[in-house]
Amino acid sequence: MTEQRGGKGAGAVLGAATVATGLIAGVWFAYVCSVMPALARSDDRVYVEVMRNINEVIQNPVFFTPFFGATILAAVAAWQHRATRARIWTLAALVLSVAVFLVTSAANVPLNDALAADRDPTTAREAFEAPWVAWNLVRAILTTVGFACLLRALAVRSRPRD
Repeated sequence: MTEQRGGKGAGAVLGAATVATGLIAGVWFAYVCSVMPALARSDDRVYVEVMRNINEVIQNPVFFTPFFGATILAAVAAWQHRATRARIWTLAALVLSVAVFLVTSAANVPLNDALAADRDPTTAREAFEAPWVAWNLVRAILTTVGFACLLRALAVRSRPRD
């Protein structure tokens, strides 16, 4: 028996959501395993200057497209797969993507803004580094789990129904 698989284009939307989520998981992971450990070796002035530069240049379409697209596409995929076996996985990915957006908006962006405003590199770094690194780790974990959920949704979706 053939299962309704979410309608026309649903596989493409689910695939795009998976790719966008994977790209963002990779961004957060890169900070966890390389960017922040490397910056931790820098003096306060260099640390603050580089993070300010990163926070400015990351605001571009190449980053924003998958960042916002991951949540939007996960929402569309969840809607398209609401009557399929992939529904729980797409819903879980959507919830995780929204959680990442909320963490970014409520924690990382305000920390970035405070870093940009503080003129003393030592106090700016002290207030920024530990919480930003911790919240970024949260984002990395949530996004990676969301990516795994979308991969599972793709697998469930492509399996023939018994």
